[in-house]
Amino acid sequence: MRALVCGVLVVGFAALSPLLALAVQGAASGASAAEPPGYTTRTPSRDGIGKVYMGREISRVMGHLGAGWLERPERERQERTDLFVERLSLERDDVVADIGAGTGYFAFPVAERVPDGRVLAVDIQPEMLALIEDRRARLGVANVEPVLGSVTDPNLPAGAVDLAFIVDAYHEFSHPWEMARGIHRALRPGGRLVLVEYRGEDRTVPIKPLHRMTEAQARRELEAAGFAWLRTDDYLPWQHVLVFEKPAPAAD
Repeated sequence: MRALVCGVLVVGFAALSPLLALAVQGAASGASAAEPPGYTTRTPSRDGIGKVYMGREISRVMGHLGAGWLERPERERQERTDLFVERLSLERDDVVADIGAGTGYFAFPVAERVPDGRVLAVDIQPEMLALIEDRRARLGVANVEPVLGSVTDPNLPAGAVDLAFIVDAYHEFSHPWEMARGIHRALRPGGRLVLVEYRGEDRTVPIKPLHRMTEAQARRELEAAGFAWLRTDDYLPWQHVLVFEKPAPAAD
């Protein structure tokens, strides 16, 4: 099988463009979530940008020119995206943030599960948000709201989000710590972040190495930004599903 990059077959793109270029270099072990860890740089590898966070080189990003791959017919069968949507623990009135929403592949099915809530579909590319807006109008969906983020901030209101999720995009964030802190601010106390990444420990996963993450690396980076790890689920064929929580403030 040909290698995949970010879940899409490599077919002539040296690097597929950005879904969400959000990433920052990480904290040394035990660094305070209030203080950003340092980044380092090195000569970029073939699939990386040369920026290193907590020992991990950040990958190149996939963008609107690769939008068709996000909607490929075989994606559900290969990645069981339907299971991911089914297994999200949601209430009807939840406010959900899809970080790196791309074409809205997940935002729209998740919106069906929160009919009295809303899905904030965050991306840094206006072209992606235009696709979401067109889809919203075509389907008549009122509870999906496109949000233009930046590489350092999802631009979400503080304490307004019940659950945020990132599917196969975090490893591309050019400022991971800043983005993680922005998501942390947006979540209510006790709110959850669900991170989906291709399993870096499994060499049989047909994805290039920089587009995969180990569970240990993902936990290290998100915990450095103030999240508490709850569990890791492995019900998807190729991906980890890591569930984190924004801890509630300690009672006086």
